[in-house]
Amino acid sequence: MRPRWIPAALGLLLVPPLATPARAAAPQQVTIDGAAAGRTFDGVGALSAGATSRLLIDYPEPQRSRILDYLFKPGYGAALQILKVEIGGDTNSTDGAEPSHMRTPSDLNCDRGYEWWLMEQAKARNPRIKLSALQWGAPGWTGSGQARPTVWTTRNIDYLTSWLGCAARHHLSIDYLGGWNEAYSDPAWYVRLHQALRERGYGGVKVVADDSFNWDVLKPLAADADFRAAVDVVGQHYVCGYLSDYLRCPSPDTAQALGKPLHASEQGSLPYDSGAAPLARALSRPYIDGRMTSTINWSLIASWYDTMPFQASGLMGANEPWSGAYVAGPSIWATAHTTQFTRPGWRYADSASGYLDGGGSHVALRSPDGRDYSMIVETVDATAPQRLRFSVAGGLPDRPVSVWSTDLSSPDPRRWFVRTGTARPGDTLTLRPGHVYTLTTTRGQGKGRAVSPPPAPLRLPYRDGFDTYKAGSVPRYVSDLDGAFEVAPCTGRTGRCLRQVIGEQPVWWNGWLRHPVTLVGDLRSWRDYETEVNVRLDGDGWAELLGRVDGQYADAVSGVHLRLSDTGAWQLYDENLRGQDATLCVPSDPSCAGATAPPSEPPVQRRTLATGRTPVGAGTWHRLGLGFSGDRVTASLDGVRLASVHAPVHASGQVGLAVAPWRHAEFDDLAVRPAAPSGDARYLPAQLLSATGTGFHHGYEPRKAVDGSVESMWHNEWSPRAALPQAITVDTGRARPISQVTYQPREDGNMNGIITRYALAASADGVAYTTVATGTWPLDAARKTIDLNGVRPRFLRLTALDAGGGYASAAEIQVGVPAG
Repeated sequence: MRPRWIPAALGLLLVPPLATPARAAAPQQVTIDGAAAGRTFDGVGALSAGATSRLLIDYPEPQRSRILDYLFKPGYGAALQILKVEIGGDTNSTDGAEPSHMRTPSDLNCDRGYEWWLMEQAKARNPRIKLSALQWGAPGWTGSGQARPTVWTTRNIDYLTSWLGCAARHHLSIDYLGGWNEAYSDPAWYVRLHQALRERGYGGVKVVADDSFNWDVLKPLAADADFRAAVDVVGQHYVCGYLSDYLRCPSPDTAQALGKPLHASEQGSLPYDSGAAPLARALSRPYIDGRMTSTINWSLIASWYDTMPFQASGLMGANEPWSGAYVAGPSIWATAHTTQFTRPGWRYADSASGYLDGGGSHVALRSPDGRDYSMIVETVDATAPQRLRFSVAGGLPDRPVSVWSTDLSSPDPRRWFVRTGTARPGDTLTLRPGHVYTLTTTRGQGKGRAVSPPPAPLRLPYRDGFDTYKAGSVPRYVSDLDGAFEVAPCTGRTGRCLRQVIGEQPVWWNGWLRHPVTLVGDLRSWRDYETEVNVRLDGDGWAELLGRVDGQYADAVSGVHLRLSDTGAWQLYDENLRGQDATLCVPSDPSCAGATAPPSEPPVQRRTLATGRTPVGAGTWHRLGLGFSGDRVTASLDGVRLASVHAPVHASGQVGLAVAPWRHAEFDDLAVRPAAPSGDARYLPAQLLSATGTGFHHGYEPRKAVDGSVESMWHNEWSPRAALPQAITVDTGRARPISQVTYQPREDGNMNGIITRYALAASADGVAYTTVATGTWPLDAARKTIDLNGVRPRFLRLTALDAGGGYASAAEIQVGVPAG
């Protein structure tokens, strides 16, 4: 019989049994036994939480539908089997705040927020998809306590069941409900929740506990029979580790002995490109190591501004609604290797779940009727090809199977999710390193072919008077970090305004910010501009206009702030992510002399640039203004200049609005218009730049040093450690005069990788390089500048010869061209 050859170029080769050389090692044998023990598979899913899906709803058609198809449509892309969403609480839950459906005991709005829409879209594409929900924070009225409010109250149970009622209004049936994200367990609360669900007609909802870490919930589960009876599923976060390679994913024996389903109820937080290989491990190894039957990836989609943390973490990326651009990368296809070939309710075959001798793992699942099976094999740990022979037993069909392959080591989409041929039980397969394979008897798989439009900047001028939106809505592209900014009728003037509506501290999750902030704009292309907004304070407190916002972490919103208080006092200040007590050090600032290195803690540093007082107060409208031109910042009030200062810390960034903790304020006629750059150089937009490096740790790719965000960074490989020198090369797109290169070190307070001795080389063709500058820098987070003269390259290579800790990193590299 003629053998069925599978092209080696696609990563898998079928070896005819008689053609195997005698000296070759015996293939590893795997038997998929339909009668073997195995737990019930509950599905693979992803999380929409922490405002990570905020920008998706603002996408234009047809791009928005195509993105949703890649996520949910069976036989097209990720084909997710579970969608887990946040029950919004108007408080920061990682990358922003999600709206609450019930802000007071008498308020109920079942259409508030975008998670309802997202669940409806998921169900429309896949009616079988399971829905799960969890709260990160909640309105203050539902909680208890002052110093650290909690949700362990009867009021909060009422709040959750009202949310289930809203879901029913949207014809959505919720399958799983958790307690409080990554907080300790209150067993008595879970018992009351379980009882309330059954009394109020939600007995089919499965209770998950406790969506936290380290399996700490096992002790109270063992000690409390009522708690144990109230919990249907034990869900734990980051069972494979956090921001790592996810090599092992164990659970304690006591967890496996409970007789309850075990879920990896949040895993991930890695980018949609470089995180695909760890994701492939995390989809199989929780079952192999810990008998966990579901994995939920954080996040569903990276559809939030890069200003916020964990940029690009998701199954795909979509954070340019104005251009419609999106990225369906390898994480989609790593997921599809499980989801397109299985269904919840299938059972694992323990006989075929384990590790490959040459690196990698395999799991097999079979349908309840035994007519179909699939085996998922990943070789992302492997360093050399290895052979595997598979067979079937226990009544499974002995017929040819389709073989699908994804080369996770390749950036070429043509090598992702390819049907490479067929095999049959008894065949020996040669598995290539860095791949995911699926062997299956099922049919109906497919690979979506929709292509994204190219990325593009959000062009200026930008203006929003908020009059075209209905009351209660969120304006296009506006994204709340904390609190809630909604369209409402203006006070004291006609038309509609943007109003901060939360008047009570919510029960928070992470404790970040704890005052209302919202952002809009293009982090990368908004550099030199003037922005203005009308503002009215209802009472005491303050309101702010922010500009060049380039990062947010913990309590810091990195950018320039103009604050106006009800007393008439105003303050212009800079906030950044360089450490609470670190000196803000720039070459032109005399205060840099003798500066010490910043501490390791990253919270926030603030430097006052100017202050004053004007005869204004609450209850009246005033117009705040900020202008940015090169390193010059101007501030104005009602058209009168308040200050003009030199502040060379933030090169580009978004516009923001902020309000004192839980005060009400209104904003109107937000405008951003371009301004001419000042000085001898202007910086190339981040969209024009690309970068490569001598190496990187996954999640810290070279492109993150030219993405316009100081929150992200390039970092060379540290596991295993790569020695200096290390280099990053920036491609400007074409040869052009270059007058300046700036190097922004990491701003998180960690000194590792901050370059202290460097060489800069230039090239017109990317092959022949000439050194154009060398020098040394202090070990601090200040932005460094290299001035150039008479240089006209396309490529610039910055080499770290010495750096903090013996590593190399860069938060941002900018390329300046002559201003003329």
